[in-house]
Amino acid sequence: MSNSMSNSKLSQLRRITSVVADTGDIEAIRTHQPDDATTNPSLILKAVSLPAYAAFIADGRDYLAGKQMPLTPETLADYLSVRIGREISEVVAGYVSTEVDARLSFDEDAMYHKARELMSMYEDLGVGRNRILIKIASTWEGIRAAERLEKEGIRCNLTLLFSFAQAVACAEAGVFLISPFVGRIYDWYCKHRKVEHIEASEDPGVLSVQKIYRYYKAHGYPTIVMGASFRNTAQIEALAGCDKLTISPDLLEKLESDNGDLPRALDATGEQNDRPLPLDEASFRWEHNEDAMATEKLAEGIRKFAEDQVKLEELLAERIAAL
Repeated sequence: MSNSMSNSKLSQLRRITSVVADTGDIEAIRTHQPDDATTNPSLILKAVSLPAYAAFIADGRDYLAGKQMPLTPETLADYLSVRIGREISEVVAGYVSTEVDARLSFDEDAMYHKARELMSMYEDLGVGRNRILIKIASTWEGIRAAERLEKEGIRCNLTLLFSFAQAVACAEAGVFLISPFVGRIYDWYCKHRKVEHIEASEDPGVLSVQKIYRYYKAHGYPTIVMGASFRNTAQIEALAGCDKLTISPDLLEKLESDNGDLPRALDATGEQNDRPLPLDEASFRWEHNEDAMATEKLAEGIRKFAEDQVKLEELLAERIAAL
């Protein structure tokens, strides 16, 4: 990196926050050298369409045959998620997040077993569980599945997190990491306020992550806060100092090319207070339901990830037929 770029906003951000790449494109990850990387069905769908991943289809067929598992779009999708995750793990030093099928988001046992299958596949491909985070939607059932998995040493990334109730429940369940979705919260409020833009200082998505981060630190929760789903660099700058931020390649490039000052916006100072009583299921559902934005965006997010999972499996059905 040249001296002129050595004090870019991205470089400054890295000094106070762990930067994560929100992409399944290994070349983009090599370019930006993030600490961790996170994928989802939408990103895997894009990745599978790239020529670099064409050989993985045949590899998946051979792997599944060797394990005496059926070659179906679903099993091949699982293999590809893991295989792309393995490739990413060779490029980043930290964690790779791999998502559980969003269609299972309301079935605790199904998410639990799917997570264990994915981790077993990772271990078959030579990647230890210390490198992988299993992404699960932050439904009540997802949080309970994650609680079970964490006790077995399978770390989880609770995604599609929009409400404070979701964040509280995740921390109480001992979840390793949460991904509050800044940009999607911002989108909802722009639409409902009928405005084109909300400044970062008043952005409900940014304010949500700031509130969660300070609550966790005040009560001594070790759960990592990873802001996600950004629409602009101002949102990222307003969360500088957060534990982790997962950022798309285009926004990473904008931060890299900007040599302005990037001061810390969040820190963990302040006394720790006694932890509140845990939320029971009824309280969780009520408090989440009281947040119209969170209720809508969680449902929408699950539907969109499920749609991309279906598209991925349809694409793989064609590839299987071609094999």
